[in-house]
Amino acid sequence: MEKEEILKKLLEILEGDLAFYAPMIKEVSQDMIKEGFTKFPVFVAHQHEVKLGEPILLKEDYAREFSINASTLEELLEKKLVLPEREVSFKENYKNAKEYMCILMITPGDARFIYTPYKKKKNPST
Repeated sequence: MEKEEILKKLLEILEGDLAFYAPMIKEVSQDMIKEGFTKFPVFVAHQHEVKLGEPILLKEDYAREFSINASTLEELLEKKLVLPEREVSFKENYKNAKEYMCILMITPGDARFIYTPYKKKKNPST
């Protein structure tokens, strides 16, 4: 399987996991903002152990494919995963945390940011 095909499949799997996790992620995100930890929560989706953020949802506990850690833009800057010169751009592109979750999907050899709404729009014909 080519890298793009593998990535597409992983994104489909992650989408299913995020639909399941969304209410829990939203609650943690709102708490992080309300408690003053950050204005920019970032949730790390991973299948292997990562040393980033705090584990909040373990795939083993929910029979899912991805685990989720809670992190912040500040931690990403500190660990140089977002370079200081990209901070303003990151903040400008960051979507409303009340409606969207900011996901950093980490897979072997790849990492990417994904914004996905907490609630998917339903097809009006259904």
